Amino acid sequence: ISTLWKKSPDLGEYDPLTQADSDESEDDLVLNLQQKNGGLKNGKSPLGEAPEPDSDAEAAGAAKPHLTEVTTEGYPSEPPGGLEQKATSSLVSYVRTSVFLLTLGISMILVLLCAFLIPCPPRDLHSTWSRHLGSQGGGDLSPLELADVNGDGLRDVLLSFVTSRNGSAVGVSGPAANLVCLSGMNGSTLWSSPLPEEARDITCLDLVPRGSAGTVCLVTGTHKVLSAFNATSGKAIWTLNSNYLSNGTLAAPVVVLPDLDEDGVRDLVVLAIGELQPDLCFLLVSGRTGSPLGRPVKYNIVGVGNLIGPQVYVTTNGAVYILFGFGNIQAVALRDIFVQAQNRDSSPPSLQIEEPEWEKRRSTNLSELIDVYSDGVELLQMVKAPDSNCSNLLITTRQGLVLLRGQNLTPYWTLSLQEKGGKDQPTPGYFTDDHSLDFLLQIQDGVGMKKVKFWDSNQSKHHLSSAFHLRTITCGNVVTFVFLFVADCQDAVQGTEPPSLYHLYLLHPAFPSILLDLANTTGIVTASQVGINDLWKDAFYVTRTTGPSSEGHPAALVVSKLSLRWALMEGQVAQLRETTPKIGRGELRRFLSRIKFVDAPCEVTSVWNIWLLLRV
Repeated sequence: ISTLWKKSPDLGEYDPLTQADSDESEDDLVLNLQQKNGGLKNGKSPLGEAPEPDSDAEAAGAAKPHLTEVTTEGYPSEPPGGLEQKATSSLVSYVRTSVFLLTLGISMILVLLCAFLIPCPPRDLHSTWSRHLGSQGGGDLSPLELADVNGDGLRDVLLSFVTSRNGSAVGVSGPAANLVCLSGMNGSTLWSSPLPEEARDITCLDLVPRGSAGTVCLVTGTHKVLSAFNATSGKAIWTLNSNYLSNGTLAAPVVVLPDLDEDGVRDLVVLAIGELQPDLCFLLVSGRTGSPLGRPVKYNIVGVGNLIGPQVYVTTNGAVYILFGFGNIQAVALRDIFVQAQNRDSSPPSLQIEEPEWEKRRSTNLSELIDVYSDGVELLQMVKAPDSNCSNLLITTRQGLVLLRGQNLTPYWTLSLQEKGGKDQPTPGYFTDDHSLDFLLQIQDGVGMKKVKFWDSNQSKHHLSSAFHLRTITCGNVVTFVFLFVADCQDAVQGTEPPSLYHLYLLHPAFPSILLDLANTTGIVTASQVGINDLWKDAFYVTRTTGPSSEGHPAALVVSKLSLRWALMEGQVAQLRETTPKIGRGELRRFLSRIKFVDAPCEVTSVWNIWLLLRV
């Protein structure tokens, strides 16, 4: 397309800018359309005037046979098909924009749903609460257990306590007790179930190996009660019929066994003792129904002292033995108990495994009992062996400590103690950095005083660290590397606190000259547990305390929970008297802020754990 511009003799040569601004420029534009035969058709202006011939423009039109267009601004317009392409391009852009906005909207909706509908894990940063449960009506035992019953990732608190004693009521022969579950987040009551008698022990676990059946809480009473409760709802699943115990009473907490009847649920064994004879009776119980797996199996034990066990021991080869005794330690193969209970000659293949070194210790008359240790045994506990997948046996005797290798029952080391006072259960852990298992020992030293010592079990050292004194403490459960004391340390640290105020102290091996005062209470700590919050790498300390009781007024029962990482930052430094070096508060805080608590109960090389001591 060629364009011909009308030249005005008055205006001179054409100026695009001047022509665009002029109101009369519309009459000067002429469009020439090329016909099919190659000719040109001159258009006319709106006024009907014919344009003057322009030879140069005509020549240019003849030299360019293709079609072009020029707009009033002087720019070429799109070809005839350009309108369709432009419309198509606009449609594609519109679709793309719509898809983008739609995708963005859906993403925002999903984010909002995740933020408001999916519950975030509880932070539990401070996790400090205290719950008053009223007045405790009696009872000498204080069972306490930790388990996550509501699935929020935090371990909740289960305990049993006696609420009243009504001996004058008809048909009531003992105290009424309750099994209560408190939320680990805020201490609120999740559920409560009545118990027919005082509880001796509460154990919560999953009876279905690698299953999803949920947590079950096993409650062992002081006389004849053995029940399984659903940990989520608090409803009883089954209760053992007391008639199966005959005239005996439960002597120890229930012990969990492998699956004996092959129903997919781990089974149990209880130890009952006769009222007028020293016979011990083992009763196998189904973990699914609570029914006995056969008849009771009796053993006549000769010995003097505390009841030891029962405890289940699994050897390296997979043989299962039960340890028990009176002032001594004897073992019986689970295979032998099962055969007698079922009154048959064979046992399941899983029970037919034997440990040769253990079997050599059977009596000459081929008795079923295996002699393990018989020299004034007071306590028995399992200690994870660092060089095998089984445990060693740590035995506390009247003379000292003995560590037996679990593989062949030979002494690993023996520690003789000159102190003849009472000894509490040793606490194993790692006080030094030589990766050898150490032990914290508590020995009676005067009236109301105990001497605390640390025993390095590495054979190349064999020494006791310097001891310090604390008032009436006993050992609780273990986690390692950090030591917690609930005691009146008035004679050990500077200060003149009243003796009725008990403090929670922390001792770390890196700073052996100081104690960190975390909290205090006027109540007597009767039970405590330490748990790990894996999500926040934190540990928490749960205590069960009872206040002073007066005549006619029962003691108040209080359950408290304390976050250790928070308490470490808020604690006060208490300097030991026999030490003179001072440690800066800033240095201590920087060190404590790096502590992370990891739950690794079966690992020998665990990084941070806790040792717990409590007053009873």
